[in-house]
Amino acid sequence: MTTAPHVALRPAGVGTNPAPVGREELLARLERALHTRGRALLTGPAGVGKTEVALAGAARAEARGETVLWLASLPSDREIPGASAAALVASAAATATRSGPGAVRPDPSDAPGPGPSVPVLPAVGSPRTPGAQVPAPAPAVGAHATGAYGTGPHSPGPYTTGVFASGVFDELPGPQRTAVAMLCREAPIDADGWDPIALRLGIAQILRTLTCRGPVLLVVDGVQHVDPDSADLLRFALHLAPPALRVVAVETPEPYGEARAPYAEPHRSEDPHASHLWVPSEADVLRVPPLHADEIAELLIHHRLPSRMAGRIHRASGGNPRLALAVGRSLADARTPVHHAEALTLSGRARDLARQLLGAAPPAVRETLLLAALALRPSATLVRRAGRPNAEADLAAAERADLVSLAEDGSVTFTAGLLPSTLVHDACWAERSAGHAALAEVVDDPVEAVRHRALAAESPDEQLAAEVAAAADLARRRGNSALAAELALLAAETTPGRHGTRRIARLVDAAEEAARAARADLAMRAATDLLARDAVPADRVRARLAVLDTAGQGLTGLDEMYVHAMEDSEGDTALRAAVQLRLALKYVLADGDPERSRTAAVESAALAASIGDPRTASQALTVQARMERALGSPDAQAVLDRARALELAERPLGIRNAAQILTIRHALFDDRLVEARDELGALLPLVQRRGSVEDAIELFRTLAEIESRIGPCPAALAHAGQSLALTLEAGLSPGPAWYALALAETAGGSFARAASYARRSVQASEEEGDRVFLSRSRYALGRVQLVNGDVAAALETLRRVQADERAQSTVDPSMLRWHEELAEALLANDAAGEALALLAEVRPVAERLGRSTVLLGCDRAYALCLAAEGRTDEAAELLTRTAGEFGRAGLPLERGRALIALARVERRRRRRSAAQAALHEAASVFERAGAAPWLALAGETPAGEGPAGGPGGEETAPALSSLTEAELRLARLVGQGASNQEAAAKLYLSVKTVEARLTRIYQKLDVRSRAQLATALRP
Repeated sequence: MTTAPHVALRPAGVGTNPAPVGREELLARLERALHTRGRALLTGPAGVGKTEVALAGAARAEARGETVLWLASLPSDREIPGASAAALVASAAATATRSGPGAVRPDPSDAPGPGPSVPVLPAVGSPRTPGAQVPAPAPAVGAHATGAYGTGPHSPGPYTTGVFASGVFDELPGPQRTAVAMLCREAPIDADGWDPIALRLGIAQILRTLTCRGPVLLVVDGVQHVDPDSADLLRFALHLAPPALRVVAVETPEPYGEARAPYAEPHRSEDPHASHLWVPSEADVLRVPPLHADEIAELLIHHRLPSRMAGRIHRASGGNPRLALAVGRSLADARTPVHHAEALTLSGRARDLARQLLGAAPPAVRETLLLAALALRPSATLVRRAGRPNAEADLAAAERADLVSLAEDGSVTFTAGLLPSTLVHDACWAERSAGHAALAEVVDDPVEAVRHRALAAESPDEQLAAEVAAAADLARRRGNSALAAELALLAAETTPGRHGTRRIARLVDAAEEAARAARADLAMRAATDLLARDAVPADRVRARLAVLDTAGQGLTGLDEMYVHAMEDSEGDTALRAAVQLRLALKYVLADGDPERSRTAAVESAALAASIGDPRTASQALTVQARMERALGSPDAQAVLDRARALELAERPLGIRNAAQILTIRHALFDDRLVEARDELGALLPLVQRRGSVEDAIELFRTLAEIESRIGPCPAALAHAGQSLALTLEAGLSPGPAWYALALAETAGGSFARAASYARRSVQASEEEGDRVFLSRSRYALGRVQLVNGDVAAALETLRRVQADERAQSTVDPSMLRWHEELAEALLANDAAGEALALLAEVRPVAERLGRSTVLLGCDRAYALCLAAEGRTDEAAELLTRTAGEFGRAGLPLERGRALIALARVERRRRRRSAAQAALHEAASVFERAGAAPWLALAGETPAGEGPAGGPGGEETAPALSSLTEAELRLARLVGQGASNQEAAAKLYLSVKTVEARLTRIYQKLDVRSRAQLATALRP
């Protein structure tokens, strides 16, 4: 058992501690429960993060000046009567000593006196540190129980060391002091033991005394381990405690009854609340749920672990943070990076955590769970029929342990994928074979029956392999592509070695079936098996292409596979065309080389056309058209038209990387957004009925990008969320989906969340080596940084976008509109000349390519440059015209942004009513589009405007209108007392730049000192 007195949970001066990942809402509920009821019980399975939530709540209480007592019980405390109560008394004494007048908080190890030890937690920040101990004070030598504490009811006695040195016990009557001393082993225990009534009253009085000094929060972590005697004492004390004492109990339920020695007589308390410190009501109990997949990704990033496999890690962990971190560390510790197409590398730590969760279950329950793990569609009925007569009871116990969840129809779902895989991993062959054989006899689906028979077989069998292959075909016709892929691979693995040619053919089929099902792991397994055999070059190429097709954005690290595919395709025109098509995609995604990608696409299209392969030719022409557009070629549309014509004649297998979706994306780039949205709307039912997962992801992501520009913004958020959910479920790289969510959040959600998603996308794209989405995600991040006013960070981010795009030879400015954002960031950093040069560079290209809305964005940035030069009349006229053009182009968010810029310029012209009119118009535009963060931005005071000095507001520091936004930020920092060095660090500038800028500020405001500057800044 460990305890911690009131110690700082955060450094002094730091604001409210952030909630643990994904727990903000739960933490708010915890604080509401404590505020309204004074009690809260956090419950949930081991590793779900209950202690982290309690820690965050305690940190916030400490920040409010409350006293925090932390009591963390260990399993061994359950067998020691009074252990937890004694620890609580020691913690209260330490708290009183540390928080008393003039007291100095000592190190927790500085306890007086030698003697027996009791475990003590050194700090609330590490409540579960086992084995940390502090020597307990020794009792007075020669003291007798009868006279040691005096005879008067309030006699303090001679005890001035140990827990009694704090003074918190001075008001206790003699019998209560004696009982407390016996509990803490600071007095000999009489033959009759301590007085139970006196001890109850003493514990209650100690807590009341603490609350006299201010509010107290008591956290009992591991309440299920509190010994019965202490639980009884605490229940009584809490019943009498004043409202100033609030309590958080943290509980991990024991689903299989109390822990006991083997063969011990089972015992269950008659009172269902015997282990609770109070009888909890529904409002008191807060269940800590598992994290969502997106939250698991954030958790991995927070711990600096790879996030690109967040979806697969979420499935393996079931959202349990402890399991997720263990799996994430397994991936991080792997000798070589784990690719999407490879099985997750699970270290002993991850397996051991799963074994700990499973090990608490009785053997009978584990046997039942093994059968459920082996079944394709496990249910209580199926498991019972397969030989487990107590299946319902066993599964109910497992559900109480949060190992499985049971639906109303009896179907069974494991809470974490690591649990069934560990059960199967640790079972011997005989156990697995017997389980599959039993299931094969009772399943009602012939496809599942064949699967179980094959998995139960001791040796390969051709007849059985043929049955499994037929079952794979049946699953494919049913539309269950994932099962079809699994069965196709099983058919190959069941084929005897003497049928080598047949086994290789089935491996090729399995790899291609896995590619269609987006099952990267199965594709890699099939390809690895095939490549280890004496397969002909054509089969090796087909297997490698299947792996490449399931790699998603993660094409980095597969160079060797491309090289071998090129070698094996020599002399086979069809295969060479297919390999060149994949190389064209690699060159742009992984290498960031659109020119080389275009060359490969042209060659692929020519080869495919020469053998009459319209499908491959169409796909190659689509890639070529995409590269032509990026490179600013006027032939882009003509090439896309050719691809579209071939595609209409030869129905494509999907929409991802198809001419149809690229046509829609070209409409998106050209801001023909209504047209693009209508075409996607027509595709949506088709894709939802029979499209692949990757098709649906592409469709939802594109829809989100469109709606982020024209609204409704809530729809953009919904579609981006669907794209992310499908991405994580499929185990694909989340970079593109996070990019879409960053755009959607910028448009209709929260600028803070937008920045978070953009940063995640940057990290995932870097991990994958995805050059395309690395630039896009940096653009999204720089844009929101600029809007948030973090100009220095925005400038750094957008400069990197500029470098990336130039390195990739991207010419067309409509595909990623970073130019106008970078120009505005440059202007805000007093680099007006560089901003004007950038606009002068991009404008002729946009004019040549006919990118009219790109020109409007440049006009908005140029108007701001005019305003910075003092040409505010011209700036206002240009912004008014630009806002109108954006409105006619059907771009409401861009229109609103131009109106906000107009309001700022009008303010500098000292036309407050015109500024307010522009802001009102912008707010109306944003409200109709559902652009919540922009609506809030429109309601803020324009740059340079302080609180109005009167009804008209014209008295507000008129000289400030002459300052640029960058100068105004610096002036306010210096006016608040910042030194030049501090301002330089805050604004990411050199000290010389700060000095030069301050000189200009002094000249414009006609001031000569920092004191005069501070006066000039006052409204």
